[in-house]
Amino acid sequence: MNERIEKAFNEQIKNELESAYIYLAMSAYFESQGWKGMAKWMRTQVKEEQAHAMKFYDHIFERNGRVHFTALAQPKTEWASPVEAWKEAYKHEQFITGTIKNLAKLAEGEGDYSARPLLDWFLNEQIEEEDQTRTVVDALEKIGTSMPGLFMLDAQLGKRE
Repeated sequence: MNERIEKAFNEQIKNELESAYIYLAMSAYFESQGWKGMAKWMRTQVKEEQAHAMKFYDHIFERNGRVHFTALAQPKTEWASPVEAWKEAYKHEQFITGTIKNLAKLAEGEGDYSARPLLDWFLNEQIEEEDQTRTVVDALEKIGTSMPGLFMLDAQLGKRE
């Protein structure tokens, strides 16, 4: 495995694990505020982000590379409102989309065509990730401070499997 690709994929493992850490912090925040549905949605997202990290982990080993771990950044733990937390989640997904696009550019520039199926999967996955978080932000902005609306959205988000 090309050294530059290996290093970049290791960095992406960190990014995916930090995503899980951020969403776990958001889950704890929502739980503390009584938004159990939002908390459950975020806990489900934690598992998804961990699975994403493992896709890079497995890919590195399948190509005879080495996995190296670095420290994760301390996540934020408080938000002024649910909409603020969801906006941050959407912004974070946009950041992850950018890192995946950069990996795709790097792999193409390095002629690493073996990375293409993995990176294509992630590029498609990020469309879904951004859409999901943006959809919740849009709903929260429409709901505003309407408690019945917030409770209905919270109940809907709690149904995520």
